[in-house]
Amino acid sequence: MSLSDDIADGAGEKHRIEQARLRRERDAATSENLRLTTQIDELRRTLDLVEKVEQTDLQPVEWLTPKRPGKQSAATLVLMLSDLHLDEVVLPEEVEGLNAYNRVIAQMRLRKTIENTIKVSRHYLAGMKYDGCVLLLGGDIFSGDIHEELKETNEDTMLGSLLYWAQEIAAAVDVLASEFKKVHVAAVAGNHGRMTRKPRAKQRAKTNFDWLLAKMIERHFTGDRRLTFDIPESSDVLVSIYDSKHLLTHGDQTKGGGSIGGIYPPIMRMRAKKAQRYLTTGQQFDTLWLGHWHQYLPSPSMVVNGTMKGYDEYAFVSNFSYEPPQQALAVVAPEKGITIHAPIFCVDRRREKW
Repeated sequence: MSLSDDIADGAGEKHRIEQARLRRERDAATSENLRLTTQIDELRRTLDLVEKVEQTDLQPVEWLTPKRPGKQSAATLVLMLSDLHLDEVVLPEEVEGLNAYNRVIAQMRLRKTIENTIKVSRHYLAGMKYDGCVLLLGGDIFSGDIHEELKETNEDTMLGSLLYWAQEIAAAVDVLASEFKKVHVAAVAGNHGRMTRKPRAKQRAKTNFDWLLAKMIERHFTGDRRLTFDIPESSDVLVSIYDSKHLLTHGDQTKGGGSIGGIYPPIMRMRAKKAQRYLTTGQQFDTLWLGHWHQYLPSPSMVVNGTMKGYDEYAFVSNFSYEPPQQALAVVAPEKGITIHAPIFCVDRRREKW
């Protein structure tokens, strides 16, 4: 065999190897494209189903804004559920044993939150006649898969998480409705539940699993006269309770929070900007409700919610202060606004066993 034949054979072998590599990459790309196409089709079918829910012209809920004040002991309970980060996994060995979190623990904490809400209303605040309950779904219900580490460690895919937790959240809402007879649910989307890698302004709500979950729950309770819903496609929702107004937003529209002033400066700047915008359009609000920051900070003009997930690896490596898993509860009275703040602690250590 001549030298030219050897060269030709070598070139042919390299060509065959390269062709085999390209075929493998093509097959892998085809398989991944098929998987993504299937997932997108499932999402579209789910979204199409939700969008078929009959749209109604939203009017103020009558029981929340009665023409005549009720008895002096009348009040409305407000519970905020946000930053649940469902199906995220927190390993205790990665946070020096300060916390643990997974699907089983999250289920126990959600049920404990509802149980403690009822306990506080019945026993700690005895004597009040509740007109009903307002449930604020403040976003980041899911941790989502916007970061690679979440995608690698979450309990389930986003669609799997959505299907599992929709029935659990619906069950929690049903318990509140059975206890308080009337429940108004207002919901906004957070930043973790988005379907896109980068945050977006256009179609922020309708590309977010928090919004989809809220719409699924609304659909589940279609025809149930105990419940009303306000699930806008904007990032804010305004709720009137008696003669006070409460603005719900997720809280990720702020920047900063790491200086000596902590989270107050950016949040107060955001509140001032929102107040100015609403005044310009002929509206106003008394109390701003927000999550995102995983710190429970109640005040008459602002309520920052805690997190049901609790302390995690990000908080640990960032040297944030420890705070137990908790959610915000408040009592709103006619002519007085918020009269009582109470944290609802979510953990039952006897059952969680970590």
